[in-house]
Amino acid sequence: MLTEGITELPPAARLAWLRLFRADNVGPATFRQLLDRFGSAEAALDALPALARRAIGGPIRIPSLAEAEDEVEGLARLGGRFVALCEPSYPALLRHAAGPPPLLALVGGSAIDWDRAVGMVGARNASGAGQRMARILAEDLGRAGYAIVSGLARGIDAAAHRASLGTGTVAVLAGGADRIYPEENHGLAREIVEAGGALVTEMPLGWEPRARDFPRRNRLVAGLSLGVVVVEAARRSGSLITARLALEQDREVFAVPGSPLDPRAEGGNALIQQGARLVTSAADILDGLRVADPARRTLFEPDWVPPAPTEPEPRREPQSEEREALLTALSPTPIPIDALIAATGLSASAMQGLLLELDLAGRLEWSAGQLVALRP
Repeated sequence: MLTEGITELPPAARLAWLRLFRADNVGPATFRQLLDRFGSAEAALDALPALARRAIGGPIRIPSLAEAEDEVEGLARLGGRFVALCEPSYPALLRHAAGPPPLLALVGGSAIDWDRAVGMVGARNASGAGQRMARILAEDLGRAGYAIVSGLARGIDAAAHRASLGTGTVAVLAGGADRIYPEENHGLAREIVEAGGALVTEMPLGWEPRARDFPRRNRLVAGLSLGVVVVEAARRSGSLITARLALEQDREVFAVPGSPLDPRAEGGNALIQQGARLVTSAADILDGLRVADPARRTLFEPDWVPPAPTEPEPRREPQSEEREALLTALSPTPIPIDALIAATGLSASAMQGLLLELDLAGRLEWSAGQLVALRP
């Protein structure tokens, strides 16, 4: 269990983690591979330029130490801080998610019990009835001791946040901690922090959210929660993406039924048909949460423990024929790494190096269970 190895990062190591995580094409899975391969963020930073030359045929952008220091200081001016995956203040539920961010920017959070949190999502163009239902559920769950996690969007998200200001709410951002979206919810974000709630993001300061950043935000909403409640959602919506990500991370999924005549109810009704728990009151959610246990993921995929810093051993560089063997074995269909090793005959070390190269080149997709696939 990761909790057995939890420790505070020294300031220099925190800056190295931040520089590595902010380097081009280094997401959570790549970060994990780099630390496993090289033993520390500092060693990975030293090795990254040569690795990138093999992967993409040119340089890779790595933030300077001064840039990392500026981001830490800028976040501090907002009243925030970076929390590392290996530290005790990192939200415990998120540790059991698929590909947890190695660093979170966290503003506030003094009133949040991170072990008892429920996600609530739904339509931006929510009906009055939908917003009322979100408020009722959020208030009742708050009184039962649960924090409400949502995405600070218009409609259901904003209603859920406002209703849980007094009991604890977490707003997950798609952009930087200084780039609140939508603009109209700036005041709500300030109220959340002043009430002891939290703003959370994995994105850099100054990052303006783009359409493709919202699924990443939804992944965090699901990962921070014991379960996710969908109040109103169209057939094709970000709320359904959040529900799918929750299922992939072994979280409970709940849905409020709605009129078949309202397009905003189609997604929630479809989730119920597929097995989501039907919600008519907070009691339905509380009943479902009694069996919620994200730690059961560790039966299949053990929590990642950052390695103790060591002097990295010399490694043989992958050969061109090994790259061809791996590319032949990969496809757009996700496959376990062990199966790739069996199919190619490559050593675990060679496989690790080749996957790193492909990841840095932006050619891989990672999914729950450490499955990997070629990007279509």
